[in-house]
Amino acid sequence: MSTSRVVLNFLLFQLGWFACVLGAANQLPWLAFVVVLCLVGIQLAFVPNPIKELQLILIVCVIGAIFDQLVLNHGVVRYQANGWSPALVPIWIIGLWIAFASTLNASLRWLHDRRLIATIFGVIGGPLAYMAAEKLGAVTMTITPSSHIVLAIGWGVLTPLMVHLSKKFDGYAHV
Repeated sequence: MSTSRVVLNFLLFQLGWFACVLGAANQLPWLAFVVVLCLVGIQLAFVPNPIKELQLILIVCVIGAIFDQLVLNHGVVRYQANGWSPALVPIWIIGLWIAFASTLNASLRWLHDRRLIATIFGVIGGPLAYMAAEKLGAVTMTITPSSHIVLAIGWGVLTPLMVHLSKKFDGYAHV
């Protein structure tokens, strides 16, 4: 995969992440979701096998939404600007999972076949993303420091799982 494609994927993910988090912080969760769909749509237009990549995105999105629903249900975090019922994981979180999934075979491809590094990446990166979102006003960690521990464990399990799935649903294979 070309360096420019990897860099573009990384930059579009960052743009999507900020759109979701700042959208939630400013009570614009649906606008953030639409922005992510557009950004991922742009990426899918250049993927050799967009159906496989879309399958990965949908699978990761479901897994991620279930995880975030669990942390919401157990009071680990509280989200701003749900976009629908406060009892359900917000639409902008679903957008974040879609954006994250779009990186697994592109800018995070280097994690393929590196299970331990993927685990460490999840243990550190997952909670850091929530902490950054909290600083920007989109999330509240309700039981700190326990929230960080729960998120670290969850992301430590989910990241290698999702990297494994990305190898099975690789829309960039044979590029």
